[in-house]
Amino acid sequence: MNRTAEERRREIVLAARRDGAVDVTALATGLGVAKETVRRDLRVLEDHGLLRRTHGGAYPVESAGFETTLAFRATSHVPEKRRVAAAAAGLLGDAETVFVDEGYTPQLIAEALPRNRPLTVVTASLPVAGALAEAEGVCVLLLGGRVRRGTLATVDHWTTKMLAGFVLDLAFIGANGISREHGLTTPDPAVSEVKAQAIRAARRVVFAGVHTKFGAAGFCRFADIGALETIVTSTLLPAAEAHRYSLLGPQVLRV
Repeated sequence: MNRTAEERRREIVLAARRDGAVDVTALATGLGVAKETVRRDLRVLEDHGLLRRTHGGAYPVESAGFETTLAFRATSHVPEKRRVAAAAAGLLGDAETVFVDEGYTPQLIAEALPRNRPLTVVTASLPVAGALAEAEGVCVLLLGGRVRRGTLATVDHWTTKMLAGFVLDLAFIGANGISREHGLTTPDPAVSEVKAQAIRAARRVVFAGVHTKFGAAGFCRFADIGALETIVTSTLLPAAEAHRYSLLGPQVLRV
């Protein structure tokens, strides 16, 4: 079947969203076109903000119409996420009241927090609350609201109103994308509101995320880079790029 370029590119995006990534060679074979045609398609799709290219392929960018589930996030870049989460938890300092965001990396941060000292953790995430609920010395405050199916976290005015009543020592924040131009972004306006409120409530803000988050921009912007005290990521983010982020205010840790 002879597909138009538009049809071919739609198939590529669908495949990337279904499988988590696509490979140039496999796409060329499956679509019956030259590898250079596929590479050209990937460049166009990257320009449109739908994919991010890698060596030999691409992966999908989360958008207003597409967001990965928590279950999928728990299977991708896991060793990198564990390193980042452990380093982020190490920034706790003397904080006694902490917000832990929704998402898999924040969940790993929650699991890495110390259990041998008094700590109050505020979260919208059911998995985070579950990870800490039985920890002796940790008081968990779960924010009420509508539970989003894909991420198992609460949102909407109930959540933000409860959060607005707190003054927090530290917020561990995640995002679907972080870029120097657009700041921190997420696909869903309701999630964006919760994250923005957590940042307003916190004295210190730490962003933790893997290298693939950088340079990506989602639909809803909830913070500028300058709102962050620290960015924690891995050495897979080039040192030169990390330095560019540090010029906007935060310390950047690569682990």
